[in-house]
Amino acid sequence: MKSHEIDYQIFGDDLQFVEIELDRGETVIAEAGAMVYMENGIVFESKMGDGSKPSSGFFDKVLDVGKRVITGESLFMTHFTNAYEGKRHVAFGAPYPGKIIPIDLDEVGGELLCQKDSFLCAALGTEISIAFNKKIGVGLFGGEGFILQRLRGDGMVFIHAGGTIVEKRLQNEKILIDTGCIVAFESQISYNIERAGNLKSMLFGGEGLFLATLQGTGRVWIQSLPFSRLADRILQAAPQTGGKSTDEGSVVRGLTKLMGS
Repeated sequence: MKSHEIDYQIFGDDLQFVEIELDRGETVIAEAGAMVYMENGIVFESKMGDGSKPSSGFFDKVLDVGKRVITGESLFMTHFTNAYEGKRHVAFGAPYPGKIIPIDLDEVGGELLCQKDSFLCAALGTEISIAFNKKIGVGLFGGEGFILQRLRGDGMVFIHAGGTIVEKRLQNEKILIDTGCIVAFESQISYNIERAGNLKSMLFGGEGLFLATLQGTGRVWIQSLPFSRLADRILQAAPQTGGKSTDEGSVVRGLTKLMGS
């Protein structure tokens, strides 16, 4: 199925959202809960699957849903269609601070591999599935990078990443990256897991026991602040887990709690 052609504009700096412009009959698919606003004339419907194979049967759709369960995503995707005569707009917001990366699948050979929680929205016709790395080492130690999303098609897709984003262009090169810091990479690049240095470095280096290796020729997108790292720091600082508040308002807050009691 050929993807719908959509125009877009990205707003914001570190808390971005993307506004999609749809002609009559055009559709964009998105993760549940990503929509920020939509203009009158846009209709939406939650469906099983991405809609890239309209002729697929019930069991094929169940299989697709099962794959999404493995990645921890919602069972349904929301389809937004312009039922108005003229152009209409619908916007989707990033779930945490970072950047939205627009990628034309036609320019990356029709396929892109990305972290399982990075997909935001895409033109209808994009196939969204999962990609398991077949090597046993990656399966055992791959962590966040073990289960990847595979995006296929010839239209626009929008993925989200945390912190600062850098695009690396490898020319028959090899790069080592923390598994959580990989956002996406072109499918011709090989992906594996390697031990992080010697035993001392692995135990006391603070960089994890294993690193992801990407090798070949193609583009790689890297994020400086994966959400898992941000969430870990928040949990460490939370009073419920033994963390302490260190901001300037902590003394006042403490007095307020004391007076309230």
